[in-house]
Parts: sequence; C-alpha cells; structure tokens
Amino acid sequence: MGQTLAILILFFSLSCLVHTYVLYPLLLKWLTRKKQPNDQVYPLSSKQHPHVFILMAVYNEEKVIATKIHSIFHHTTYPLDKIHLIIGSDNSNDQTHQIIQEAQLTYPNITLSIFEGRNGKIRIINKLFTTNKKQLQANASNIIIMTDANVFFTPPTIYLLSKHFKNPRIGLVAANIFNKGIRNTGISFQESWYIKRENDIKYLEGLLDGSMMGAFGACYAMRASLFSPVPNNFIVDDFYLTLKVLEQKHKAIKEPFAICEEDVSDDQMEEFRRKKRISAGNFQNLKHFSHLLHPSHKWIAFNFFSHKILRWFGPFLLIAAYLCNVIVCKENIFFSILLILQTLALLSPLFDYLLKKVPIHLPPLRFISYFYLMNLALLLGFFNFLKGIKTNVWKPTKRNINQVEHH
Repeated sequence: MGQTLAILILFFSLSCLVHTYVLYPLLLKWLTRKKQPNDQVYPLSSKQHPHVFILMAVYNEEKVIATKIHSIFHHTTYPLDKIHLIIGSDNSNDQTHQIIQEAQLTYPNITLSIFEGRNGKIRIINKLFTTNKKQLQANASNIIIMTDANVFFTPPTIYLLSKHFKNPRIGLVAANIFNKGIRNTGISFQESWYIKRENDIKYLEGLLDGSMMGAFGACYAMRASLFSPVPNNFIVDDFYLTLKVLEQKHKAIKEPFAICEEDVSDDQMEEFRRKKRISAGNFQNLKHFSHLLHPSHKWIAFNFFSHKILRWFGPFLLIAAYLCNVIVCKENIFFSILLILQTLALLSPLFDYLLKKVPIHLPPLRFISYFYLMNLALLLGFFNFLKGIKTNVWKPTKRNINQVEHH
C-alpha cells in the first residue's frame, strides 16, 4: 500500500509540473487558435485619445532616469498635451532629483514629489494616487500607466497601450517587455528566455478570455477608475492590481506591439533574492484572491490554478516527487533511472557553479540549474510569508547599463 501511494504521489507531482510548464501553454495555443485580438480601439488619428497619467516610484535612478523621461516624451506618437508624468522619489540621495528638475524645464507636464524616509514602491504609488486622485479620476476615460525607471518606451508604446480602452470591457493592458544586456556569463539569457515565454503565455490568456494572470510591473496601463490602493505590506503590486481588475468584471490583456526595453539582471544571487521576495508576495496574493479559484470564475480560475498556483507550489511538488522516487526506486529500472535523473538535476546548480570557475558556460545545464534555484527561492519565499512580511521597501536591481546618456 505504501509503495502504491508513493507511486501515485510521484506521478501526480510530475503531472502537475508538466501541466503548468508544458501542457498549459500548448493548451492555450490550441484554445486561442481562432481567437482575434480586441479590435475596438482608438485610431491613431483620433482626437478622443484619453489622458494618460504615468505613475513612477524611483529610488536612486540617476543612471537611467533621463533616458526614461526622454523615451516617454521624445518622438512619441501620442499627443504630448495628454501625457502627464507623476514621479514619486523615495528619498533618493543621488542626482535623481536634479535630473528630473532639469527635465521639467523641457517637459512641464512632469510632477515630482519627494518623500522623506524609505516608504517602498507600493506606498509611493498609493500616495501619488491619493494626492492626485481628483485629477486622475476627473474623467472616466483617464488611463494610468505604471512603469519602472529602467524600462524605456518606444515611440508607439503609449498609444498602443491606451488604444484598447475604447472598449469599455478592457480594464488593463500590459506592455511587451524586451530585454537587453544579455550575457553568457550569468543567468541573463535564461531570465530573458523565461520573461519572453511568460509574455507569450500572458498574451494567450488575454486572447482567450481577457483573463491574463498578472501584468509585468515594468509597464502596464489600467483605467484610473479601477485603481485600488495596494495594501502597504504587499510586495507584488502588479499581480494584485491585475486581479483587482478581473475581480471588478473587466478584462486584462496584453498588447504584443507595445514594446518596452529593459535591462535584465545577470547576477544569479541578486535574481535569487528578488525571486525569493516575489515568492513571499505571491502567497500574499494567493491568500487575498483565493476566492477567484472557485469554478464559477471559469477561465480566471483555470488560468490562476494552471499558470500560478501550480508554479508557486512547484518546490513542494519537486520535493514530493523526489522523496517518493526514493521510496520506489527499487521497484524497477524505470524508477531507478528516474531517481538518477532527478538527483543529477538537483545537483545541477553545483555542477554549473564548478564549471563557471573554469570558466565553462553550458546553457542547457544553466537552464536546469536556473529552474531548481528559482524553485528554491519560491520555497524560501513561502517560509518568509509564513513568518510575516513587515516591509516592502526595495532597492533597485543592479543595472547592466554601464553608462546612460542624458538627453
């Protein structure tokens, strides 16, 4: 009986992992094969473009802030008089304030608010919204764009995000993030591949039924009327706001041609710490939005479970699969080989670390190492969630940009 139960748990765990990482994306592709993207949009020549309010929290972003502002206003296809950039500085102590103040001389529709102490991104965004609420919600068509300082717009980005809001059912539109600064010495290639794959999955979820599971916080737009202040101790605000939009019976989609460029981290330990932090935030959101897993929410529940829940519990599935494999490894040759493969995969971070010392960089090995390390980060993030999250104050991820031109 014990052996049988172990075999069942082993195959159940592996099946869940295969579903979330392999079958679910393929199923989405099949389900959306005849679907058409939203076509109820503002034409480029329209005089009815909504006002766009770009909210941005910054902390010590002197290396990128000038280029960011330039990417918003210079060569944009969107009417300049309808773009409003509202920046909140979380007590930056470098040249960030001076660079923004210089930009205000050229672009007067930039507002800078400087906050004392360290607040964290979410508190800054909440304060910016509260302070400017009357202006933001003065018109039902007003749009908010959330973005980070190191994420650079292309000329049509703002228009391509905002055009979809002519459709009253659309509540949130995510941009498509392209990565730069990719190297073969760390994990930037693996991370950029993961982000690209996530972009594809999110697009298909939006195409399926407008139930995209979380915008990338790097850049997304939403109706100002749907904004809900994020709880101050929450970490993953982009997922929270996306599900709040879905909860309010609006659609969340991805616009693949609204391209933004972002440098991607190459530092494995830095990315590990970031993933661990995000993991704790994921479980905050699970606790808050668990009601959306009820079958009555249909595609939202299915996407939430398949794309997010199974991944967040991936570390426990991997542990269960390995332990059960140990129990049944002597049953036959199949289980013996499977255990050897699992053991080698578990040791892949060690193999990759030793090879990097040579230095030898093997991308396939690093993909496996990346997968297991990120699942370890998920596991540790879960325990941090159980201990309680007392602060969401952040520091910017190390940039791969060595020198940024100030325009």
